[in-house]
Amino acid sequence: MDRQKKLEMSIDKLSREFSQLDLTFHKMEEGNADDITSYWPGQEDEDIMVCVFKGNKIHEPFHRQDFFFINFAYQNSYEALSAKYDRLITIHEGDTYIGQPYSGYALRGKNDKTIIIIGVLIRRDSFFRNFLPIIYTDTSLFHFFIEPASNRFSDEYIHLTTVNRHVIRILFELMIIEYADRKEDTQRFLKSLLQTLMLEIAREYANEKMTVSSRSISEQILDYMDSHSNVVTLKDISAHFSYHPNYISTVLHKETGRKFTDILLEKRMERAKLLIRNTTLSIEEISNMVGYSNFSNFYKSYKKYFGHTPRLQNLRLSF
Repeated sequence: MDRQKKLEMSIDKLSREFSQLDLTFHKMEEGNADDITSYWPGQEDEDIMVCVFKGNKIHEPFHRQDFFFINFAYQNSYEALSAKYDRLITIHEGDTYIGQPYSGYALRGKNDKTIIIIGVLIRRDSFFRNFLPIIYTDTSLFHFFIEPASNRFSDEYIHLTTVNRHVIRILFELMIIEYADRKEDTQRFLKSLLQTLMLEIAREYANEKMTVSSRSISEQILDYMDSHSNVVTLKDISAHFSYHPNYISTVLHKETGRKFTDILLEKRMERAKLLIRNTTLSIEEISNMVGYSNFSNFYKSYKKYFGHTPRLQNLRLSF
C-alpha cells in the first residue's frame, strides 16, 4: 500500500475514533461559575495521543482542558474562540494553534468543503519532563509553557502561520499513520516525532517574532543571555557580537549597574525557581537544565540567592 493511501485510511480511522472519545465537559470547582473542562481522553498508559476531526462543521462550547495540545489545520480553515482576547481567530490551512492546560477556547468551523484538524495531545507531566528542555532557551516559549502551572487560568495560546509548513505537515502525517496503527513502541516513536516537531515549532516561533528594531547593544546582549542562559559565557557573547570581552563587561555594567556574572546568576536562579514551583522535575534535573553540571554548586548558589535551599522551597509548595 502506498503512503498516500495509508495516510487517507489513517485519517479516516482516527476521525471515526474521535467521535467515540470521552470528551465530556465537567463543571470546574475553580474559575467562573460557567467554566467547564475536559480531562485526558487517552489511555492511562499514553502520554501522547493523536486526534483527527474530519467534517464540514464544528461548534464546541467554550471550555478548558487539563493537557497541552497542538492543533494543525490540515485541510481548509477553521476558527478558534480565545478567552483572553475574546475574539475568533482564523486558523488557515497549514497554521498551527497551541494551547496550554486550562486555557479557555472553543473550535468553530463551517465549510462547504471538508475540514480536517489534526490534534496532538500531551499530558502535562510528560510535557514538562520530555519536551520542556527543547524550548527552554526561548524565553517567550519557556514562559508560555510554564505559565499554566502558576496561573491556572492564563488563557494563552500560540498561533503560528508557519512559513515552513511542509516539514510540520509531514511530521503530523507521520504521527497520524503511527497512531492509527498503534504498536508496543508507538509511544516511544511518537515522543521522538514530537521532539522534532517542538524543535520546528520553536524555530518558526523565533522567526515569526523577529522584528527590526533599534535595540541598544546591551539589550541585544541581555536577549542573547536569556536565550542561552544555561550555557552562555562572556567569551561566547564576545564571539557572537564581535566585541572584546572587556567591552561587553563594561557595557553591561554601565547600562545595568551589574556585573555579567550577577546578571547570569539571576537569569538561572529565576528559571530554576519557576521549574521547581511548576513542574515535577527533580532538583538534579533542574540544576542540569539551568546550566549546572555540579549539583552541589547549584545547591549553594540557590541557597545564597534566595536564602533557602531548593528542596525546602519544593516542600513548602507541596502543602
